[in-house]
Amino acid sequence: MEVKKRLWFMLMITFLITFVVACSDDTDSSSNVGKDGEIAGDLEIQYFVGGYGDSWWKEVIADFQEAYPDVNIIEHAGPNINEEMRSRWVSNDPPDVVYIDGAGSSETQMVEDGQLLDLTEWVAGIELEGGDKLADSFIVKPADYDGKIYSLPLVFDTWGTWYDKALFEESGYTVPTNFDEFMESMSEIKAGEGIDPFVTSGQHPYYFLRGMLYPAFAAAGGEELLADVITGKEGAWSSEQVLEIMKRVETMVEEGMFDSGLGALNHTQSQMNFLLHENTFIPVGFWLPNEMKNDIPEGFDFGFIPSPMNAADEKYAIVPDLRPLAIAQEAENPDAAKAFVEFVFTREYASSFSEHTGAIMNLNGVDLTQNENVPEYLMEANAMINDPDLVQIYEKPHPMSADLETPIGNALISLMLGNMTAEEFVAEAEKAAEEYRTGLE
Repeated sequence: MEVKKRLWFMLMITFLITFVVACSDDTDSSSNVGKDGEIAGDLEIQYFVGGYGDSWWKEVIADFQEAYPDVNIIEHAGPNINEEMRSRWVSNDPPDVVYIDGAGSSETQMVEDGQLLDLTEWVAGIELEGGDKLADSFIVKPADYDGKIYSLPLVFDTWGTWYDKALFEESGYTVPTNFDEFMESMSEIKAGEGIDPFVTSGQHPYYFLRGMLYPAFAAAGGEELLADVITGKEGAWSSEQVLEIMKRVETMVEEGMFDSGLGALNHTQSQMNFLLHENTFIPVGFWLPNEMKNDIPEGFDFGFIPSPMNAADEKYAIVPDLRPLAIAQEAENPDAAKAFVEFVFTREYASSFSEHTGAIMNLNGVDLTQNENVPEYLMEANAMINDPDLVQIYEKPHPMSADLETPIGNALISLMLGNMTAEEFVAEAEKAAEEYRTGLE
């Protein structure tokens, strides 16, 4: 009998300890809610600072702080922030909100690793200032992972090919609309200027992959082929359509169109070479003029076209490149995180974003022509992109996983440096896709 009592007593003590701990945990989790259920507590925000700068972020965060005075905002920002915060993510102690952009970040990888919160149901209830649903107001819809949404696309950017309009008008060079014209134009420039016409970042081969090849794949095979190469579908990289496009890259190599030193160039060095007329074409997103604003030579006039890797009978192709906001699955203050994300997505901040960055926020119904501080090149590019007679827009399902993009990028550099043929490249890419698929099983 005494033994039974002792066991009962021990069970009761265990239950009480468990109850106290649970209550303690409940208290901790509710510490992020202030008086009257208002948002409070620490809110950690991670954002990459690159070509768009950080002035827009500073404005939005200051406004949010004013609107939510009980929130203590902790910023993690900078050009190397993805690397600096890696250990936090790996140890399941991430910040609450993350802006996914820049080297070392991969939205798809984060989804595959279970690091991002499922936002599917939550986003359906968000309304903009005019009462319209946010879910219906994106220019390009959020990335789709088997019907689930894990991030909201904040920035509508697109890779394209930049050139100096002033130089082209002065020298009478051709602005190309397809690959044949692109080769003719580069030949003119190589003869007239005595330079290698095309430059990109060899240290970041995804610049060429996303900026030149994605549009070519889309123009040749539509969104189906684009999705197949991004997801590593069996046979996509070794298909006749992909091989034909990689043959165009091989032609550029054989004709000496690539900067011979591109293998050592990071993205800012390649952009500097472009501004100094050491090259004349470069594939970059809308951030280029803003990122290099302190180095633009006098008289330089930015021109932008969709990358002309398309065949002569195909339209220009644009593949939007979205930069999303997401909430960590392990966020300690998800309520404040949701409040911040909802706060950011307004048309007022969309107009402000274009003014600060020279790029476009991913919301429709924003009239940039009414903002005199929005740069002219952005107005012109925006008009061109929205002209269906000139440009076809193709959406990708989601970004390519880093586990696939990295080996394909390595093979791509070998091809651009002349160390690999187009046939060898597609074989290598198909092998990388097979290993990627196996890793997902």
